[in-house]
Order: sequence, then structure tokens, then C-alpha cells
Amino acid sequence: MQFDLEKAPASVTYRLLIGLVTPRPIALITSMNEAGRLNAAPFSAYNYFCTDPPIVGIGVTDRPGEEFVPKDTARNIRRTGEFVVNVVTEDIAEKMNICATDFPAEMSEVEIAGFTTTPSQKVRPPRLAEAHAALECREYTTMEIGRSRIILGRVVAIYVDDRYVDPAGPYIRAEELHSVGRMNGLGNYVRTRDAFITIPRIPYEEWKKNRQ
Repeated sequence: MQFDLEKAPASVTYRLLIGLVTPRPIALITSMNEAGRLNAAPFSAYNYFCTDPPIVGIGVTDRPGEEFVPKDTARNIRRTGEFVVNVVTEDIAEKMNICATDFPAEMSEVEIAGFTTTPSQKVRPPRLAEAHAALECREYTTMEIGRSRIILGRVVAIYVDDRYVDPAGPYIRAEELHSVGRMNGLGNYVRTRDAFITIPRIPYEEWKKNRQ
């Protein structure tokens, strides 16, 4: 089948893209408003875009409705300029899912999910103590496109549990971290446990030799 996205409804485009751009890493973002109220919410429109400077990007859609009302995460980042990306692994996936619930403003996702917090190194919002890795970010820029906000954050500090770091690199022991990825549709995820495959890069000279 072929789809002309310039003519397709937004709902069709959404269903196609989330089914094809997979698996997606999940950013469980902690942010704070001006009064210091903490918010935690997961986003799978997320990835890193460059390393010098280190930039990550998150896509945050507006709240449903006719008006363009940003979600708490986007509003907090726009007003305070700081946030933390907590890496989602198997052992905190259920708690992450609770944070996706649209609770009333007076209720704390962190408390309801059973998370605890610990101070970050360089930014005001805390990281989640149960997360084995976290990226502390400062807003680099925010672009409003349609009903979404694309937030670019400069990573200013990283926390990783010692057991998941090979000091020789340093490298992340990703095959032991067991991150969780987002797939198509609500509630669909993928594990990385026992799922790693190795496909070595082929140097050009070796490729030429194998072609002869």
C-alpha cells in the first residue's frame, strides 16, 4: 500500500509513523515549574541528535482540544529551561507507565508510581533514584510545529550506575542495562534483554577484497 501523507488525516499519519519508527527509546522526563512542583512524564519521540555539543531532542504534542495548550513537561522546560531524561529499563517500566496517566495537577506522578528522587548534579529538577541512568539537560531551543513542540536539550551531565559502565571507554554496558523500547500502539513495548545482535562494520578495503 502507498500513503500520501499530504492528503491523509493526522490520525492516519500518527498510526503509520509510530508503527514504522521503532523501536524508540523512552525518555522519562522530570521537570519542575517555577514554584518547584515536580512533574514526571514519559515520551518516546526522543533521541540524541549530536554529540559536540551533546544534544537530545524530544517531541511533545499539545493537549487534545481546539486550543494550543502545552503539556506540563513542555511548559515547565520553556519556563525554567531545565529537565532530566531518566532512562527507562525493564525494572521501572511499570512505574514509567503509571507516569503516563493524565493525573489532575494536584496529584504527584512520582509519588503515585512509587518513585523516589535524588538531587541532580547541575540542574534543579531531580533525577529518579530508581533509574540506573539519567541525562541532565538545559533547554537549547524549542520549536513549535503544528500541534507539537520539538525541544532540543543540551546534556550538561550524565549519571550512570557504576555497574553499567566499562571504565575502559568509558562504555555503557548496554547489554546489561536492559533498556525498554516503545513500539506501535498504546501499551506496546520491546525488551532488549537477550536481544542484542552484532553486525560488524566492514572496512572499504575488506569489502573490495570480498567482492573479487
